[in-house]
Amino acid sequence: MYLLDTHVLLWLASNQENLPEEVIEIIKTNPNNLFISSITAFEITIKTIKKKLKLPLTPEKWIPGALKQHHIEEIPMDSRIAIRSALLPAIHNDPCDRVIIATAMIHHMVILTKDQTIPKYPEIKTTW
Repeated sequence: MYLLDTHVLLWLASNQENLPEEVIEIIKTNPNNLFISSITAFEITIKTIKKKLKLPLTPEKWIPGALKQHHIEEIPMDSRIAIRSALLPAIHNDPCDRVIIATAMIHHMVILTKDQTIPKYPEIKTTW
């Protein structure tokens, strides 16, 4: 099972040339094993509000459409994920990435990401 970092979802849905062939191949060959954390919707919406990201549709329409188009399921953030993300060592300071890391740990997933800090967590598996 693969958990997509926020930038992977954004690029998959709008700018696939930013994704390496290895990641595109994983996505193509695992249509029922692709997930995002619900924190990704939060992060995308915040970036849109702050004008750091421009989407062709509102986040309310763009996010569900991207998930449906690419057969991606959402994993809601629950108390186990929230607690685990807060208890992680202070390697990564981005709270959204910490939630993604905790989600991957709890659900035993590989994170698709270009982030160079996430792989520093010894319990985490990443590809990219």
